[in-house]
Amino acid sequence: MSIKNYTPRLADKYRKEVIPALVKKFGYSTMMQAPKLEKICLNRGVNGAVTDKKLVDIALDELTTIAGQKAVATMSKKDISNFKLRKNMPIGARVTLRGVKMFEFLDRLIAVALPRVRDFKGVSEKAFDGRGNYTLGVTEQIIFPEIDIDKVNKITGLDITFVTTAETDEEAFELLKELGMPFRKPSTN
Repeated sequence: MSIKNYTPRLADKYRKEVIPALVKKFGYSTMMQAPKLEKICLNRGVNGAVTDKKLVDIALDELTTIAGQKAVATMSKKDISNFKLRKNMPIGARVTLRGVKMFEFLDRLIAVALPRVRDFKGVSEKAFDGRGNYTLGVTEQIIFPEIDIDKVNKITGLDITFVTTAETDEEAFELLKELGMPFRKPSTN
């Protein structure tokens, strides 16, 4: 199989199973109305980046390893004297995934990383923003198999934002659920 003809497993699933399910559930007149995943943004603030510049480099390396795409440093927007923060100081790391890399990352997140979370009961369905986007907070970067636990000097978290074309949170929820996102079961008591 050549690289040019390669389509990720979840991209195939989206085309063959998710779109028809969404069209049926929401009664769209055409399959082009079905919401789709536009991009996945990984973002990580670095605590102590003001005093130690190496922490940002470590965060960039880890985020690049997790995403499979080069991460960039986020810069502070203004001076805050109480925190010894100057404008344009590196204080975090971020990376935006689209296309093949986005579907590959989502597949790894759902199939490998999330099941490695201690006492995992599913992700919250309350983290939608009202415009069809979903943000998932991960408390430990070591749930990703790409990270070598022996080389980690500090356990930190990151935010993963799923940006969709959905108009409502309900449509975005169904889209992510159909793609395999393990949402928490509502309690029955």
